[in-house]
Amino acid sequence: MKKRFLSIVGARPQFIKAALVSKELRKKSEEILVHTGQHYDKELSQYFFDALDIPEPDYNLGVGSHGHGQQTGKMLIGIEKLITEEEPDLVLVYGDTNSTLAGSLAAVKLGVRSAHVEAGLRSYDRSMPEEVNRVVADHTSDILFCPTKTSVDNLKKENITRGVHLVGDVMYDLALGSKSMALKRNTHEGFDLPPNDYLLVTVHRPVNTDDKKNLGEIASALMESDMPVIFPAHPRAVKFLKRFRLYDRLKKNIQLTKPVDYLDFLNLLLNCKKVATDSGGVQKEAYFFGKPCITLRKRTEWVETVEDGWNTLVGADKKKIAQAVKGFKPRGKRKKHYGNGTAVKKICRILEERG
Repeated sequence: MKKRFLSIVGARPQFIKAALVSKELRKKSEEILVHTGQHYDKELSQYFFDALDIPEPDYNLGVGSHGHGQQTGKMLIGIEKLITEEEPDLVLVYGDTNSTLAGSLAAVKLGVRSAHVEAGLRSYDRSMPEEVNRVVADHTSDILFCPTKTSVDNLKKENITRGVHLVGDVMYDLALGSKSMALKRNTHEGFDLPPNDYLLVTVHRPVNTDDKKNLGEIASALMESDMPVIFPAHPRAVKFLKRFRLYDRLKKNIQLTKPVDYLDFLNLLLNCKKVATDSGGVQKEAYFFGKPCITLRKRTEWVETVEDGWNTLVGADKKKIAQAVKGFKPRGKRKKHYGNGTAVKKICRILEERG
């Protein structure tokens, strides 16, 4: 009899990770794909499903944007109902969003086994909601898929050793497999950006978008950049740029555009000179392809990128951002921290054997 898995996704990084896992998992098992609706804008949701050829979700909870408690609560109610109705062998969650937290909690409360893809990451900053989400997911999961040796070590420090598997990074698998397709697109040319001589920016974390001072510091640094800047803006960033009366000023100085799909974003990344971001996934993608990364946070869970000298943490400090845009250069060698491109096959094999 085929194993039956209930997979929970809700945000861009999870769509990306699920793209390959779902395809591989469905070769031998049955998967029920649930989209919580955490990212409900078309640019952040359907475009990624289309570009990555992700199977259409079997269910969309349509939760939308709310405070952490309300959003997670609505997800819990919806996921618990689906687990009860569908009776999966295992619930599969990804990353560190509220969708991850809700899926993990619903499963453990109902006594259903769960697995966490991208387990063991730690920034050791509990002020980040994502840190709380990933810690809870790790401590309630039966199977933990770790992307790096560091993540395995982090779990060991918390006395989590059973069910832990070092498999590599799913995003690395996808990035390797998507590079040639991304290069065939002319995205950067369409924005009239000089190859290898522009700054690619993403900002979406509430600590930056919702804080007038932080968003103002970031915007000011971008406006003073000596190189061209393209900023595919998350809807949350647009909302607060307009609220704080920064949007029109920023748009005069840089290319402020709507979010782009995964392959277009990868094209922009592959052709840029540097990246400035507060995204964990983009930090990794920059590292994969040898692009210096300026992280608009004080801490990161992807410590290897910093230790190897390819990522610098500047927070939302205008002076530090400007200095990094102008002068930050990698000082070390990139290493094979994230596996060899076979994480998805390892994950699916383990799920089929032990799920």
